[in-house]
Amino acid sequence: MKKIIVWLLGTLLVLTSCSPSINDDEVVKQEDESEENTSIVSSNQFSKEEYRTILPYRPSASRGVIVNQMGNRLDIDEMEQGLRRLSKEYYDPEKYFFEEGQYLEEDMMYNWLDRKMTEKQIVDTVANFKESYPEATEKQIESKEEEIRYESSLAFNPSIKDDGSKKQQENNPKYLTHILEQNFLKKNEDNSVELVGMSIGIAMKSIYTFQTEIGGTSYHHEIPKSTMLKKGKEIAQTVLERVRKMDGLAEIPILITLYREEDQGSPVSGSYVAKTGVKGSDMTIGEWETVNEENILFPSDEGKEKYYDHQQLVQNFGTRIEEFFPNYVGVIGEGFYKNEELKKLTLEIPLEFYGKGEVIGFTQYTYQLVKEMFSDYYDLEVKIKSNNKMESIIYREAGADEPTVHIFDK
Repeated sequence: MKKIIVWLLGTLLVLTSCSPSINDDEVVKQEDESEENTSIVSSNQFSKEEYRTILPYRPSASRGVIVNQMGNRLDIDEMEQGLRRLSKEYYDPEKYFFEEGQYLEEDMMYNWLDRKMTEKQIVDTVANFKESYPEATEKQIESKEEEIRYESSLAFNPSIKDDGSKKQQENNPKYLTHILEQNFLKKNEDNSVELVGMSIGIAMKSIYTFQTEIGGTSYHHEIPKSTMLKKGKEIAQTVLERVRKMDGLAEIPILITLYREEDQGSPVSGSYVAKTGVKGSDMTIGEWETVNEENILFPSDEGKEKYYDHQQLVQNFGTRIEEFFPNYVGVIGEGFYKNEELKKLTLEIPLEFYGKGEVIGFTQYTYQLVKEMFSDYYDLEVKIKSNNKMESIIYREAGADEPTVHIFDK
């Protein structure tokens, strides 16, 4: 396992005049016998519910892949934040440090996320290589073919004979979009820190969007949730087997989760739908547990059907806003639910202001509405925007007596 030797310095750093102070510990990361990298690990937390991180912050080994693979920014954010949220049930934030994934590398990810190749496609690719490199020796050609076959064998998405066939595209959609890794480290009694846990999120499509010709019509093929779960669990088992073969990962516990994406143009994100904990050294996945989370848009037909009272609340809030500012476009709401219980409600109010006085007056009015209309058993966030710029924000944590308000200067 990767180890990190820690010397506690007890140094007090002030990040900014408005940020909490942090006692930092110097850390020497010993990646191998010949290399040591000095870093900092915070000995304090902003909240007991948040993980401490190791600085300088090491980005993921597959940094950027998720942006290139997932078409909805909301899905990207929810996949990352949601996996960390689910991980807290397995790795206590008061005991563990967080680090982005360092094992699933960029090239590896692109190979895994690709389509398998048919035999004809492999033969054609080798032929193209020979044509492009006429000076290549027979041994080099054989080596290239072995490389192509190996990389194809790693791909999780099914092969397709003809990209221009609508029927073949629908029968063989790309199910898998991304695989996200997060790592968790714990300090030992000898003042060392080692990797002791990993979480893996597997993102699966709900809608497969494709074209049969470049610049042609875009088609949208819905993937049933039952099919997505079946394929996702098959992929998860293979991912586990591959991860277990990596250096240092043979015996650590791993949380594996399945994430169901929303459509690219959706105003709300998808959500995690299943999870399973794999004990250290286990090579097979046991029982899966349903994750009952969802993000609901207000107003919407789904919001009206599932959470009518909350939809009415958002609409009534909009009516009260209109009394103050008749020219507003409308309130957009998003509710995050866990086991059908509202955990967070986010409201966005787009308006056009002509002066800072209007912003202040409107924020004061909205602040009072928040206190009057919304219960305190869930987190609430109200974003007031003008021309896509944040003017002010009102936030209240669940159980808090008073909301917090911030009006931006510029």
